[in-house]
Amino acid sequence: MTGAVTAYREVLAQPGLRALYAVGFAARLPLTATGVVLTLHVAVGLDRGFAAAGLVGGAVTFGTVLGAPLLGRLIDRFGLRPVLVLCGVSEAVFWGVAPMLDVGPLAGAAFVAGVLALPAFPVVRQSLGAVVPGSRRRPAFALDAMSAEVSFIVGPAVGTGAVLALSSTAALWSVGAGFVLATAGLWWLDPPTRADDERTDAPSMRHWLGGPMITALAGAVAAVLLLTATELAVVAALTARGETGWFALANTMWCLASLVGGFVYGVAARPPALPTLLAALAVGTVPVAFGGPWWLVTLLVVPAGAFCAPALSSSAEAVGRLAPDAARGVATGLHGSAIMLGAALAQPLTGVLIDRVSPTAALLAAVGICLVVAGRAALALGGRRAPAPSP
Repeated sequence: MTGAVTAYREVLAQPGLRALYAVGFAARLPLTATGVVLTLHVAVGLDRGFAAAGLVGGAVTFGTVLGAPLLGRLIDRFGLRPVLVLCGVSEAVFWGVAPMLDVGPLAGAAFVAGVLALPAFPVVRQSLGAVVPGSRRRPAFALDAMSAEVSFIVGPAVGTGAVLALSSTAALWSVGAGFVLATAGLWWLDPPTRADDERTDAPSMRHWLGGPMITALAGAVAAVLLLTATELAVVAALTARGETGWFALANTMWCLASLVGGFVYGVAARPPALPTLLAALAVGTVPVAFGGPWWLVTLLVVPAGAFCAPALSSSAEAVGRLAPDAARGVATGLHGSAIMLGAALAQPLTGVLIDRVSPTAALLAAVGICLVVAGRAALALGGRRAPAPSP
């Protein structure tokens, strides 16, 4: 335990990293609150139902999937601050006028806002890849994964509370204010996105977007698809039993297990490779599919949760390692797109299976997809373990 704490202390002792983690966490809160606030605004505030809310949510998600690598490319070419100005203006305009728009115009505006969404997740990972030495990157990315895990707990809870305590309009404006403040904080911090001695001439994507990189990106898609499906299936199963209120406890235990798993992964000398982590995440989730009463579900999510942060951290670390120096922005943008794509694919797939078959079938389908990706990744990587940290 002492060695683990020392490893994380050494990461946080790097100049500027404490501020980067703090500002990055704050910047992720409005991002993680976006989905629930827009959903509640359309479904409840406008009284247009959840189908219309799904249209708006899908528009912003699809925009983010397309926009993340584009913004990464702009960061590689022009630097971080000009991109932050562009994103900050876009966020201020969208969230300022969103309460005045009907569903159709809101969906179109949400798509544009998604394309120009604040790239808080990729920027933090890009900066870590640029400034953290090889021997400290695993705990650095693990800390980032744990921070992201907490943001996904806090952001939606704060967004929901704002809608219920204030109004959907006030919640939309609050999210917009959060984006503006977060953009200003990142602009002020201006974290380095490449090391001083790195090349600035970006190679063509065809030279580095090969099998290993695609494997890392597919791993992120599969992991997030399974995590999203687990959340939806557990909510549906508990709701069918009249135990919806207990989901908060199950979700908390799930996230705490993920934090512990991320902590252990970050200091492991030779951690399992990404295919192994994906397979463990899938196998650990199988008992959750057969659930039961709330107390049993709360216990069953713990083994599955232990592999959440490690799987996402492993994919992020692989992307940072495989990306050329001058193309790291594009690569981390693609990783952000992979995460959003996993969630975007899971929502309709899981929803249809829950409605037409059962929550068990929906979750087992997601488990199967994750196992297929793990198997393909194992073949692509030849069964190799994760590399040891380099000095």
